[in-house]
Amino acid sequence: MRLYNTMSRSVEEFESIEDGHVGMYCCGPTVYNFAHIGNLRTYIFEDILKKTLKLNGYEVRHVMNITDVGHLTGDGDDGEDKMNASAKREGKSVWDIAAFYTDAFMNDISRLNIDRADIICKATDHIADMIEVIRILEKKGHTYVSGGNVYFSIDTIDDYGKLARLNLDELREGARIEVDSFKKNPKDFVLWFTNSKFKDQVMTWDSPWGRGYPGWHIECTAMSMKYLGSQFDIHCGGIDAIPVHHTNEIAQSEAATGLKPWVKYWCHGEFLINDKGKMSKSSGEFLTLESLIRKGYDALDYRYLCLGAHYRSQLKFSYEALDHAKSARAALTEKIKALKAEAEEASELHSENAKKYKMEFIDAVSNDLHTPQALAVMHSMLKDGSVSSAEKLNLIRFFDSVLSLSLDRIEKEERVGSDEDIALLNERAEAKKAKNYQRADEIRAILAERGYSIKDTPNGSFLVKNL
Repeated sequence: MRLYNTMSRSVEEFESIEDGHVGMYCCGPTVYNFAHIGNLRTYIFEDILKKTLKLNGYEVRHVMNITDVGHLTGDGDDGEDKMNASAKREGKSVWDIAAFYTDAFMNDISRLNIDRADIICKATDHIADMIEVIRILEKKGHTYVSGGNVYFSIDTIDDYGKLARLNLDELREGARIEVDSFKKNPKDFVLWFTNSKFKDQVMTWDSPWGRGYPGWHIECTAMSMKYLGSQFDIHCGGIDAIPVHHTNEIAQSEAATGLKPWVKYWCHGEFLINDKGKMSKSSGEFLTLESLIRKGYDALDYRYLCLGAHYRSQLKFSYEALDHAKSARAALTEKIKALKAEAEEASELHSENAKKYKMEFIDAVSNDLHTPQALAVMHSMLKDGSVSSAEKLNLIRFFDSVLSLSLDRIEKEERVGSDEDIALLNERAEAKKAKNYQRADEIRAILAERGYSIKDTPNGSFLVKNL
């Protein structure tokens, strides 16, 4: 299995720290609003990664956080806490906001066939763990208190910004410009806020530095290490997390443990874009999964759309593109219905071509999650007459263990009609092959008088009883 590692900017052979086991941490949602479909694209990519790891025989321990405090309206240390702002906007308590949008997110990932993380941890349940990490950093000389807040000093480490490939000399030059008067360096970041700076914060806790609340970045460090250990295999998120959030996570985590690398592989999903650029909540214009469903699309139409693009390429969203995905998924459904009508159940793979398609699929998804190629393998297999219908059903079930399009839940196409009716249907097929379209039309008319319409599919024709 091969994965693109953002740290090295290259595709690498994947080797887990512990043989056969993978620790994977994924940045979860900040639950102050609905997830937009761009956010959900990242969770689809992470789901494909997890299922591909399992396909390759790994046991995966998947941890995802729920940020319900500490994420400010600016991804640095500026602005108001997003939970606070949402509570004011909607006239609800921050706790009600967190509960409502967490449930909405879980419903979205369920509809997209995204497997839930093995451990879902809320920031507000892990305040003590965050305080403990900050205390360790303090003892090691990586922090300072200014204006009542505890800051991490990036000048206490020699490789700050290595994930984003930031230039430290340029950062130190920038330190002459005061962005936050409390900071020694503009790239320093807050580990713990106190009331001295944010008087109206609702969620606060006692700490050695005063009553307050944690910074956003310390949450992921504390929770990932609590459940995955001081070093683990994979950390995932969207590419927008690279320059600030993930950069700061690495700085504080490696400073606290003294171990490098903290994470072996960094995996990031590209943006979903529209005509205006990156889809984001800050613009106030974003699409939710529910909004697509209200327009008549299925959640799996959107998943199919995402599978058609590599996770590291930008995907431009349009309703035209979604229509194409919907049509393609509908055609796939019809093919599988026909297969299930032809074969009572899936069989073992006997033909060499069937075995070849299985290996090609494994190779595609194991090559840095190349889902467009995996879809192409599936469609080629369905068209291949040398592979039996029973073998095709076996392969569909196998492919769907990663694609998760609910292909195995599709009901078979029910065949109707008497033996005489079926004989007429077969005669029509032969007439069409012989280009005797007049006889084919005559048979269609006869069957119509008997109360049937004919459904033509790539896998044959079927009678449908008219209501």
